[in-house]
Amino acid sequence: MLCQFTFKNYKSYRDETILDMQAVSSQGFEHSLLPDGNKQEMLPVAAIYGPNAEGKSNVLDALKCLHSLVVSPILLFRGQTTARTMNCVPFLFDEKTPEEPTEFEIFFIPDAEFEYRYQISVQKGKIVEENLYRRKLAPNSRISTLFERSDGEIKLGASIRKQSINTEVNEQMPYLSFLAINYKIEPINIATKWFEMCIIKNYVNPYEEMQLVMRADEVSKKKLVEFLVDVGITISGIQFEKKDDEHVDILCDHTINNHTYQLHLSDESDGTQKLFNVLPLVIIALTEGRLLVWDELDAKLHPKLLRFLIMLFKNPEINQHKAQLIFTSHDISTMKSSVFRTDEIWFAYKKDNEASDLYSLYELRDENGNRIGPNTAYDKQYLEGRYGADPYFRNMMEWR
Repeated sequence: MLCQFTFKNYKSYRDETILDMQAVSSQGFEHSLLPDGNKQEMLPVAAIYGPNAEGKSNVLDALKCLHSLVVSPILLFRGQTTARTMNCVPFLFDEKTPEEPTEFEIFFIPDAEFEYRYQISVQKGKIVEENLYRRKLAPNSRISTLFERSDGEIKLGASIRKQSINTEVNEQMPYLSFLAINYKIEPINIATKWFEMCIIKNYVNPYEEMQLVMRADEVSKKKLVEFLVDVGITISGIQFEKKDDEHVDILCDHTINNHTYQLHLSDESDGTQKLFNVLPLVIIALTEGRLLVWDELDAKLHPKLLRFLIMLFKNPEINQHKAQLIFTSHDISTMKSSVFRTDEIWFAYKKDNEASDLYSLYELRDENGNRIGPNTAYDKQYLEGRYGADPYFRNMMEWR
Protein backbone atom coordinates (compact mmCIF):
# COMPACT_ATOMS: atom_id res chain seq x y z
CA MET A 1 0.00 0.00 0.00
CA LEU A 2 0.97 3.60 -0.55
CA CYS A 3 1.08 5.47 2.77
CA GLN A 4 2.27 8.94 1.80
CA PHE A 5 3.79 10.67 -1.22
CA THR A 6 5.65 13.98 -0.91
CA PHE A 7 7.24 16.03 -3.68
CA LYS A 8 8.71 19.48 -4.16
CA ASN A 9 9.75 21.68 -7.08
CA TYR A 10 8.02 19.63 -9.76
CA LYS A 11 6.18 21.32 -12.64
CA SER A 12 3.49 23.61 -11.17
CA TYR A 13 4.27 22.60 -7.57
CA ARG A 14 6.99 24.81 -6.13
CA ASP A 15 6.61 24.04 -2.43
CA GLU A 16 6.51 20.76 -0.56
CA THR A 17 3.26 18.96 -1.38
CA ILE A 18 1.83 15.89 0.36
CA LEU A 19 -0.69 13.32 -0.83
CA ASP A 20 -1.51 11.36 2.31
CA MET A 21 -3.21 7.96 2.12
CA GLN A 22 -3.21 7.49 5.90
CA ALA A 23 -6.78 7.52 7.18
CA VAL A 24 -7.81 9.97 9.87
CA SER A 25 -10.31 8.94 12.53
CA SER A 26 -14.10 9.30 12.57
CA GLN A 27 -14.70 10.00 8.88
CA GLY A 28 -17.01 7.10 8.11
CA PHE A 29 -16.56 4.11 5.79
CA GLU A 30 -14.45 2.45 8.50
CA HIS A 31 -15.20 -0.95 6.96
CA SER A 32 -13.46 0.09 3.72
CA LEU A 33 -10.14 1.11 5.32
CA LEU A 34 -7.00 -0.95 4.75
CA PRO A 35 -5.10 -2.01 7.91
CA ASP A 36 -1.30 -1.75 7.71
CA GLY A 37 -0.59 -4.63 10.11
CA ASN A 38 0.15 -2.25 12.98
CA LYS A 39 -2.28 0.39 14.27
CA GLN A 40 -2.62 2.62 11.20
CA GLU A 41 -5.21 2.28 8.44
CA MET A 42 -4.83 3.39 4.82
CA LEU A 43 -7.34 4.82 2.38
CA PRO A 44 -8.41 2.66 -0.57
CA VAL A 45 -9.18 5.69 -2.75
CA ALA A 46 -8.04 9.27 -3.35
CA ALA A 47 -9.84 11.53 -5.84
CA ILE A 48 -8.28 14.82 -6.97
CA TYR A 49 -10.55 17.60 -8.25
CA GLY A 50 -9.95 21.07 -9.62
CA PRO A 51 -10.30 23.22 -12.76
CA ASN A 52 -8.20 22.68 -15.85
CA ALA A 53 -4.56 23.81 -15.69
CA GLU A 54 -4.59 24.06 -11.89
CA GLY A 55 -2.31 21.09 -11.14
CA LYS A 56 -4.47 17.95 -10.80
CA SER A 57 -2.59 15.93 -13.39
CA ASN A 58 0.78 17.17 -12.16
CA VAL A 59 0.24 15.35 -8.86
CA LEU A 60 -0.07 12.08 -10.75
CA ASP A 61 2.78 13.12 -13.07
CA ALA A 62 5.01 13.56 -10.03
CA LEU A 63 4.21 10.04 -8.86
CA LYS A 64 4.71 8.77 -12.41
CA CYS A 65 8.07 10.57 -12.61
CA LEU A 66 9.31 8.92 -9.41
CA HIS A 67 8.01 5.57 -10.64
CA SER A 68 9.81 6.01 -13.95
CA LEU A 69 13.08 6.98 -12.27
CA VAL A 70 13.12 3.66 -10.43
CA VAL A 71 11.51 1.30 -12.94
CA SER A 72 12.83 2.49 -16.33
CA PRO A 73 16.46 1.39 -15.79
CA ILE A 74 15.25 -2.05 -14.67
CA LEU A 75 13.01 -2.47 -17.72
CA LEU A 76 15.77 -1.24 -20.02
CA PHE A 77 18.15 -3.80 -18.56
CA ARG A 78 15.61 -6.57 -19.15
CA GLY A 79 14.97 -5.39 -22.69
CA GLN A 80 11.30 -4.83 -21.92
CA THR A 81 11.20 -1.21 -23.06
CA THR A 82 13.17 1.34 -25.03
CA ALA A 83 11.64 4.27 -23.17
CA ARG A 84 13.85 6.67 -21.29
CA THR A 85 13.37 7.94 -17.78
CA MET A 86 11.01 10.89 -17.51
CA ASN A 87 12.51 14.34 -17.20
CA CYS A 88 11.99 15.89 -13.76
CA VAL A 89 10.81 19.37 -14.72
CA PRO A 90 11.18 21.92 -11.88
CA PHE A 91 8.91 24.88 -11.16
CA LEU A 92 9.87 27.45 -13.81
CA PHE A 93 8.05 30.62 -12.69
CA ASP A 94 10.72 31.56 -10.17
CA GLU A 95 14.31 32.75 -10.30
CA LYS A 96 15.71 30.09 -7.95
CA THR A 97 13.69 26.89 -8.45
CA PRO A 98 14.91 26.06 -12.00
CA GLU A 99 18.40 25.63 -10.51
CA GLU A 100 17.22 23.66 -7.48
CA PRO A 101 16.60 19.89 -7.29
CA THR A 102 13.24 18.20 -7.64
CA GLU A 103 12.57 16.16 -4.50
CA PHE A 104 10.49 13.03 -3.97
CA GLU A 105 9.74 11.05 -0.84
CA ILE A 106 7.45 8.04 -0.57
CA PHE A 107 6.33 5.76 2.25
CA PHE A 108 4.92 2.41 1.18
CA ILE A 109 4.15 -1.03 2.59
CA PRO A 110 5.05 -3.81 0.14
CA ASP A 111 4.36 -6.71 2.51
CA ALA A 112 2.97 -7.50 5.95
CA GLU A 113 6.28 -7.01 7.71
CA PHE A 114 7.93 -3.69 6.78
CA GLU A 115 7.22 -0.09 5.85
CA TYR A 116 9.73 1.48 3.44
CA ARG A 117 10.76 5.10 3.05
CA TYR A 118 12.47 6.14 -0.18
CA GLN A 119 13.85 9.60 -0.97
CA ILE A 120 15.45 10.88 -4.15
CA SER A 121 16.43 14.36 -5.36
CA VAL A 122 17.18 15.05 -9.02
CA GLN A 123 18.82 18.17 -10.42
CA LYS A 124 19.21 18.58 -14.19
CA GLY A 125 19.14 14.84 -14.73
CA LYS A 126 21.66 14.05 -11.99
CA ILE A 127 20.83 12.41 -8.68
CA VAL A 128 22.10 14.60 -5.85
CA GLU A 129 20.61 12.65 -2.95
CA GLU A 130 18.98 9.25 -2.47
CA ASN A 131 18.07 7.27 0.65
CA LEU A 132 16.25 4.05 1.47
CA TYR A 133 15.05 3.09 4.95
CA ARG A 134 12.66 0.56 6.40
CA ARG A 135 11.08 -0.30 9.74
CA LYS A 136 9.13 -3.23 11.07
CA LEU A 137 5.38 -2.85 11.37
CA ALA A 138 5.44 -3.18 15.12
CA PRO A 139 5.05 -0.73 18.02
CA ASN A 140 8.22 1.22 18.87
CA SER A 141 10.18 -0.39 16.03
CA ARG A 142 13.40 1.32 14.97
CA ILE A 143 14.19 2.62 11.50
CA SER A 144 17.02 0.79 9.76
CA THR A 145 19.13 2.27 6.97
CA LEU A 146 19.53 0.30 3.75
CA PHE A 147 21.61 2.95 2.01
CA GLU A 148 22.23 6.70 1.97
CA ARG A 149 23.57 8.67 -0.98
CA SER A 150 24.72 12.28 -0.87
CA ASP A 151 27.36 14.40 -2.63
CA GLY A 152 28.42 11.47 -4.77
CA GLU A 153 29.08 9.15 -1.82
CA ILE A 154 27.07 6.07 -0.88
CA LYS A 155 26.93 4.57 2.60
CA LEU A 156 25.47 1.11 3.08
CA GLY A 157 23.35 0.08 6.03
CA ALA A 158 24.35 -2.79 8.28
CA SER A 159 21.86 -5.22 6.74
CA ILE A 160 23.52 -5.11 3.29
CA ARG A 161 27.04 -3.94 4.17
CA LYS A 162 28.21 -7.51 4.67
CA GLN A 163 27.88 -8.26 0.97
CA SER A 164 30.44 -7.25 -1.61
CA ILE A 165 28.51 -4.42 -3.19
CA ASN A 166 29.76 -1.77 -5.60
CA THR A 167 29.06 1.77 -4.42
CA GLU A 168 30.32 3.39 -7.63
CA VAL A 169 27.31 4.25 -9.78
CA ASN A 170 26.52 6.64 -12.62
CA GLU A 171 25.18 9.95 -11.31
CA GLN A 172 22.09 9.56 -13.50
CA MET A 173 21.26 6.07 -12.21
CA PRO A 174 19.17 5.58 -9.04
CA TYR A 175 21.15 3.38 -6.67
CA LEU A 176 17.97 1.49 -5.85
CA SER A 177 17.64 0.48 -9.51
CA PHE A 178 21.37 -0.31 -9.74
CA LEU A 179 21.15 -2.70 -6.80
CA ALA A 180 18.03 -4.39 -8.18
CA ILE A 181 19.74 -4.96 -11.55
CA ASN A 182 23.07 -6.24 -10.25
CA TYR A 183 22.38 -8.02 -6.95
CA LYS A 184 19.86 -10.31 -5.28
CA ILE A 185 19.22 -8.46 -2.04
CA GLU A 186 15.87 -9.30 -0.49
CA PRO A 187 14.86 -5.85 0.89
CA ILE A 188 15.96 -4.17 -2.36
CA ASN A 189 14.02 -6.63 -4.49
CA ILE A 190 10.94 -6.19 -2.29
CA ALA A 191 11.13 -2.40 -2.65
CA THR A 192 11.61 -2.37 -6.43
CA LYS A 193 8.92 -5.01 -6.94
CA TRP A 194 6.44 -2.69 -5.22
CA PHE A 195 7.27 0.05 -7.75
CA GLU A 196 6.96 -2.40 -10.63
CA MET A 197 3.58 -3.59 -9.35
CA CYS A 198 2.11 -0.09 -9.55
CA ILE A 199 -0.20 0.38 -12.53
CA ILE A 200 0.07 3.92 -13.83
CA LYS A 201 -1.95 4.85 -16.90
CA ASN A 202 0.27 6.06 -19.74
CA TYR A 203 2.95 4.00 -18.07
CA VAL A 204 6.57 4.32 -19.27
CA ASN A 205 6.36 0.89 -20.92
CA PRO A 206 3.72 1.44 -23.67
CA TYR A 207 2.94 -2.27 -24.00
CA GLU A 208 2.73 -3.09 -20.30
CA GLU A 209 -1.01 -2.53 -19.97
CA MET A 210 -1.73 -4.71 -23.01
CA GLN A 211 0.44 -7.48 -21.60
CA LEU A 212 -1.39 -7.27 -18.27
CA VAL A 213 -4.74 -7.60 -20.00
CA MET A 214 -3.60 -10.41 -22.30
CA ARG A 215 -2.46 -12.60 -19.45
CA ALA A 216 -5.94 -12.58 -17.92
CA ASP A 217 -7.00 -16.12 -17.03
CA GLU A 218 -10.51 -17.50 -17.38
CA VAL A 219 -11.39 -16.46 -13.83
CA SER A 220 -10.42 -12.84 -14.60
CA LYS A 221 -12.36 -12.91 -17.87
CA LYS A 222 -15.40 -14.21 -16.01
CA LYS A 223 -15.04 -11.45 -13.41
CA LEU A 224 -14.80 -8.86 -16.19
CA VAL A 225 -18.04 -10.13 -17.74
CA GLU A 226 -19.73 -10.12 -14.30
CA PHE A 227 -18.73 -6.49 -13.73
CA LEU A 228 -20.03 -5.51 -17.17
CA VAL A 229 -23.36 -7.23 -16.49
CA ASP A 230 -23.53 -5.50 -13.09
CA VAL A 231 -23.50 -2.11 -14.83
CA GLY A 232 -26.08 -3.13 -17.43
CA ILE A 233 -23.87 -4.03 -20.39
CA THR A 234 -25.19 -7.24 -21.97
CA ILE A 235 -21.95 -8.95 -22.95
CA SER A 236 -21.92 -12.69 -22.29
CA GLY A 237 -18.25 -13.39 -23.01
CA ILE A 238 -15.00 -11.95 -24.31
CA GLN A 239 -12.16 -13.28 -26.43
CA PHE A 240 -8.61 -11.90 -26.67
CA GLU A 241 -6.86 -12.58 -29.97
CA LYS A 242 -3.21 -11.56 -30.02
CA LYS A 243 -2.14 -10.54 -33.53
CA ASP A 244 1.43 -9.54 -32.71
CA ASP A 245 3.41 -7.85 -29.92
CA GLU A 246 1.59 -4.58 -30.48
CA HIS A 247 -1.93 -5.51 -31.52
CA VAL A 248 -4.75 -7.36 -29.83
CA ASP A 249 -8.26 -7.97 -31.13
CA ILE A 250 -10.98 -8.06 -28.48
CA LEU A 251 -14.22 -9.75 -29.47
CA CYS A 252 -17.38 -9.32 -27.40
CA ASP A 253 -20.01 -12.06 -27.25
CA HIS A 254 -23.67 -11.05 -27.25
CA THR A 255 -26.14 -13.89 -26.61
CA ILE A 256 -29.64 -13.24 -27.98
CA ASN A 257 -32.33 -15.93 -28.12
CA ASN A 258 -29.76 -18.62 -27.37
CA HIS A 259 -27.59 -17.52 -30.28
CA THR A 260 -24.21 -15.87 -29.76
CA TYR A 261 -23.06 -12.98 -31.95
CA GLN A 262 -19.66 -11.32 -31.85
CA LEU A 263 -18.70 -7.68 -32.20
CA HIS A 264 -15.24 -6.21 -32.31
CA LEU A 265 -14.66 -3.93 -29.35
CA SER A 266 -14.21 -1.04 -31.79
CA ASP A 267 -17.87 -1.46 -32.75
CA GLU A 268 -19.08 -1.12 -29.15
CA SER A 269 -20.06 2.23 -27.58
CA ASP A 270 -17.41 4.66 -26.32
CA GLY A 271 -18.48 3.94 -22.75
CA THR A 272 -18.11 0.19 -23.22
CA GLN A 273 -14.71 0.68 -24.83
CA LYS A 274 -13.60 2.83 -21.89
CA LEU A 275 -14.76 0.13 -19.45
CA PHE A 276 -12.71 -2.44 -21.36
CA ASN A 277 -9.78 -0.08 -21.04
CA VAL A 278 -10.29 0.32 -17.30
CA LEU A 279 -11.83 -2.86 -15.90
CA PRO A 280 -9.05 -5.36 -16.76
CA LEU A 281 -6.54 -3.18 -14.92
CA VAL A 282 -8.99 -2.70 -12.04
CA ILE A 283 -9.43 -6.47 -11.76
CA ILE A 284 -5.65 -7.02 -11.76
CA ALA A 285 -5.19 -4.31 -9.11
CA LEU A 286 -7.90 -5.83 -6.90
CA THR A 287 -6.69 -9.40 -7.41
CA GLU A 288 -3.02 -8.66 -6.70
CA GLY A 289 -3.28 -5.73 -4.28
CA ARG A 290 -1.75 -3.12 -6.57
CA LEU A 291 -1.83 0.67 -6.68
CA LEU A 292 -3.76 1.93 -9.73
CA VAL A 293 -3.18 5.54 -10.81
CA TRP A 294 -5.41 7.02 -13.52
CA ASP A 295 -5.65 10.58 -14.86
CA GLU A 296 -9.20 11.67 -15.80
CA LEU A 297 -10.76 8.35 -14.92
CA ASP A 298 -14.22 9.83 -15.53
CA ALA A 299 -13.61 10.57 -19.24
CA LYS A 300 -16.30 8.86 -21.38
CA LEU A 301 -17.81 7.24 -18.30
CA HIS A 302 -21.33 7.77 -17.03
CA PRO A 303 -21.25 9.00 -13.40
CA LYS A 304 -22.89 5.74 -12.27
CA LEU A 305 -20.07 3.76 -13.88
CA LEU A 306 -17.46 5.95 -12.22
CA ARG A 307 -19.14 5.41 -8.87
CA PHE A 308 -19.23 1.67 -9.54
CA LEU A 309 -15.44 1.61 -10.12
CA ILE A 310 -14.76 3.65 -6.98
CA MET A 311 -16.93 1.43 -4.81
CA LEU A 312 -15.12 -1.71 -5.98
CA PHE A 313 -12.06 -0.47 -4.07
CA LYS A 314 -14.16 0.50 -1.06
CA ASN A 315 -15.88 -2.90 -0.80
CA PRO A 316 -13.87 -5.10 1.61
CA GLU A 317 -15.43 -8.26 0.18
CA ILE A 318 -14.05 -7.40 -3.26
CA ASN A 319 -10.89 -5.54 -2.27
CA GLN A 320 -9.41 -8.29 -0.12
CA HIS A 321 -5.77 -7.62 -1.10
CA LYS A 322 -5.56 -3.93 -0.13
CA ALA A 323 -5.56 -2.41 -3.61
CA GLN A 324 -5.70 1.38 -3.93
CA LEU A 325 -7.02 3.78 -6.56
CA ILE A 326 -5.76 7.34 -7.09
CA PHE A 327 -7.37 9.35 -9.87
CA THR A 328 -8.26 12.82 -11.11
CA SER A 329 -11.78 13.76 -12.12
CA HIS A 330 -14.04 16.57 -13.28
CA ASP A 331 -17.18 14.65 -12.37
CA ILE A 332 -18.79 16.52 -9.49
CA SER A 333 -21.83 14.24 -9.23
CA THR A 334 -19.76 11.59 -7.39
CA MET A 335 -18.41 14.12 -4.88
CA LYS A 336 -20.79 12.97 -2.15
CA SER A 337 -20.57 11.69 1.39
CA SER A 338 -22.24 8.48 0.20
CA VAL A 339 -19.13 7.81 -1.93
CA PHE A 340 -16.16 9.45 -0.18
CA ARG A 341 -14.74 10.27 3.21
CA THR A 342 -13.48 13.84 3.56
CA ASP A 343 -9.85 12.64 3.62
CA GLU A 344 -10.38 10.86 0.27
CA ILE A 345 -11.30 14.09 -1.55
CA TRP A 346 -8.43 16.34 -2.67
CA PHE A 347 -8.36 19.71 -4.43
CA ALA A 348 -5.69 21.26 -6.63
CA TYR A 349 -5.58 24.95 -7.43
CA LYS A 350 -3.09 27.63 -8.44
CA LYS A 351 -2.17 30.53 -6.22
CA ASP A 352 -1.40 34.05 -7.44
CA ASN A 353 2.27 33.17 -7.97
CA GLU A 354 1.26 30.39 -10.44
CA ALA A 355 2.32 27.70 -7.95
CA SER A 356 -0.17 24.89 -7.39
CA ASP A 357 -1.37 23.78 -3.98
CA LEU A 358 -2.97 20.49 -2.93
CA TYR A 359 -5.19 19.94 0.10
CA SER A 360 -7.84 17.52 1.27
CA LEU A 361 -11.42 18.29 2.19
CA TYR A 362 -10.62 17.07 5.70
CA GLU A 363 -8.22 20.00 6.16
CA LEU A 364 -10.89 22.63 5.47
CA ARG A 365 -13.12 24.41 7.99
CA ASP A 366 -16.55 25.99 7.58
CA GLU A 367 -17.40 29.57 8.46
CA ASN A 368 -17.69 28.57 12.12
CA GLY A 369 -14.27 26.95 12.23
CA ASN A 370 -15.64 23.39 12.22
CA ARG A 371 -14.49 20.57 9.96
CA ILE A 372 -16.69 19.72 7.00
CA GLY A 373 -19.19 17.17 8.28
CA PRO A 374 -20.09 13.85 6.62
CA ASN A 375 -23.67 15.02 6.02
CA THR A 376 -22.55 18.04 3.98
CA ALA A 377 -23.44 18.42 0.30
CA TYR A 378 -19.84 18.36 -0.91
CA ASP A 379 -20.72 18.85 -4.59
CA LYS A 380 -23.00 21.84 -3.94
CA GLN A 381 -20.48 23.60 -1.70
CA TYR A 382 -17.69 22.93 -4.20
CA LEU A 383 -19.71 24.53 -7.01
CA GLU A 384 -20.32 27.51 -4.73
CA GLY A 385 -16.54 27.95 -4.46
CA ARG A 386 -16.50 27.31 -0.71
CA TYR A 387 -13.60 24.87 -0.93
CA GLY A 388 -11.20 27.30 -2.56
CA ALA A 389 -10.60 25.31 -5.75
CA ASP A 390 -13.10 27.51 -7.57
CA PRO A 391 -14.47 25.55 -10.56
CA TYR A 392 -15.36 27.16 -13.87
CA PHE A 393 -19.00 26.18 -13.40
CA ARG A 394 -19.45 28.84 -10.75
CA ASN A 395 -17.95 31.51 -12.97
CA MET A 396 -20.25 30.47 -15.82
CA MET A 397 -23.28 30.83 -13.55
CA GLU A 398 -22.16 34.32 -12.53
CA TRP A 399 -21.76 35.39 -16.17
CA ARG A 400 -25.37 34.54 -17.01
